[in-house]
Amino acid sequence: MRLFVAIDLDQESYFQQIQEKIPETKATYPKIFHLTLKFLGETDKQQEIAQALEKIKFKTFKLKTTKIGIFPSENYIRVVWLGLEDNNELKKLQQDVEKLLEPFKFKKDHVFHPHITLARIKFIKPAQKKDFIEKLKQIKIEEKEFQVKEFKLIKSELTREGPIYEDVKVFSAK
Repeated sequence: MRLFVAIDLDQESYFQQIQEKIPETKATYPKIFHLTLKFLGETDKQQEIAQALEKIKFKTFKLKTTKIGIFPSENYIRVVWLGLEDNNELKKLQQDVEKLLEPFKFKKDHVFHPHITLARIKFIKPAQKKDFIEKLKQIKIEEKEFQVKEFKLIKSELTREGPIYEDVKVFSAK
């Protein structure tokens, strides 16, 4: 099964309002918004992973949105994202997840860039890229704070209509 570790962000209407401002292009838009702490991929070690993650202790903390950006570069646009303010509690949580899952030999995330995916770009004509980037830069966002009280181990099933997520285990702040 395909798994990842994430923080769910429950302000759907906030993210959808930003999505509506993204310039028209061939893109897919997520319906459920989350901050991925670690993508695991295909694995049959669901129970062992859940047991390892249970060892993480963290306190409730806040996240704050910052600006819109793109991955991987302006020449090759594949993702439009909403960034999050630098946060020590979030960094520590992500590092704890990474460290506890080392024995499973998942690919290591070298640089953690906290973001919420707003759109996955399938195609932009080369002549439209500059205009697309300029329009993205002009989008004004209202900064928003989110209270983080838990993170989850999530199963992801890919379908033609988009991914279907199912919570495997929820880990609460202590």
